[in-house]
Amino acid sequence: MSFTGLMSRLSGQPDSYDKKSKYRFGRTLGAGTYGIVREANGPTGKVAIKIILKKNVKGNEKMVWDELDMLQRLKHPHIVRFVDWFESRDKYYIVTELATGGELFDRICEQGKFTEKDASQTIKQVLGAVDYLHRNNVVHRDLKPENLLYLSKEPDSDLVLADFGIAKMLDTKDEVLTTMAGSFGYAAPEVMLKKGHGKPVDMWSMGVITYTLLCGYSPFRSENLQDLIDECSNASVVFHDRYWKDVSEDAKDFILHLLQPDPDDRSTSQQAMEHTWLRGESATDHNLLPEIKAYMAKARLKRGIELVKLANRIEALKMQEDDPENPDFPDDAVTAARDSPKETTGSGKGRLTKAMKGAIFREVVMAKVREMKEQEQTLKVKEEVEKEAKRKSFSG
Repeated sequence: MSFTGLMSRLSGQPDSYDKKSKYRFGRTLGAGTYGIVREANGPTGKVAIKIILKKNVKGNEKMVWDELDMLQRLKHPHIVRFVDWFESRDKYYIVTELATGGELFDRICEQGKFTEKDASQTIKQVLGAVDYLHRNNVVHRDLKPENLLYLSKEPDSDLVLADFGIAKMLDTKDEVLTTMAGSFGYAAPEVMLKKGHGKPVDMWSMGVITYTLLCGYSPFRSENLQDLIDECSNASVVFHDRYWKDVSEDAKDFILHLLQPDPDDRSTSQQAMEHTWLRGESATDHNLLPEIKAYMAKARLKRGIELVKLANRIEALKMQEDDPENPDFPDDAVTAARDSPKETTGSGKGRLTKAMKGAIFREVVMAKVREMKEQEQTLKVKEEVEKEAKRKSFSG
């Protein structure tokens, strides 16, 4: 038995914990409800390690095993590859290939030109991965531009689908998922209405991604959940002439077949794969770069706000760690969040622009105002209840 194996046994760690010594942990890539994702150096090179707190999935361990089982079975050139897994007393660790080539939209902005033809071939790659998932009865449920990453910095690198945090294996073809999932703006109407949903939710997200890629803004732009639900349920998709006049009719037809409010009316992945637009013959050479750059400028501002939320999530998870001798959550949550490659401003140095700092400051102030308002409201209700109780005791 190795020295690390002996130490693990003595400290009451599970057998697979020995594997942890093979990895050197680096920056934090993201954080969610169940844990965080960190970059690490391992025997095969750079990897991403998702660290899940066991107490956060208590009673739902099956969810972790399902994800492990699913990841090990998925083998596709446009899907991140599973590498390994291990556990400690209080955490699960899932190791996957690390995509280091940057996000799709960021990469596009570095190019001199990006045409509708390029867009059709990019969507074809993503759709190929989605079709593979659906054939294997997996729904991704969180398709959005940020989860479309290039494997490496090489010009001919594969585009891969990442982040299966909320993907779910469908045991039967007709099983539906009723938990709220997905990201604001990319989620299908049935997801927001918390109705049962399955594979068609990914097709809706593909419609939103394609629309955004071709014009630099989203087809549904309400900031408020109820308004967004109404907007998506009516699905009145508008192709504004100023941005769409040079885009082919085939592209619009492809999008309209995906953005159908009724999931049964949406194209399946197989049907979408056969659409003429993906052949690239009817797609124009119209350059989409200016619109995409404008979209990214707005997206970076939003990410400044996300940074605060990410830091708060890391902070909350850190407080839940049971094993202080083996900490995996970074000490300085803000720095960890800022070091995340998803939060860079495009300069590659991860520095925050003035606009982002301003946005973060506003978000913090607004959060404080909301908190004070809620406290005020609670006090009011308390006073009214006490008054009512006194009145009753007098009248009684």
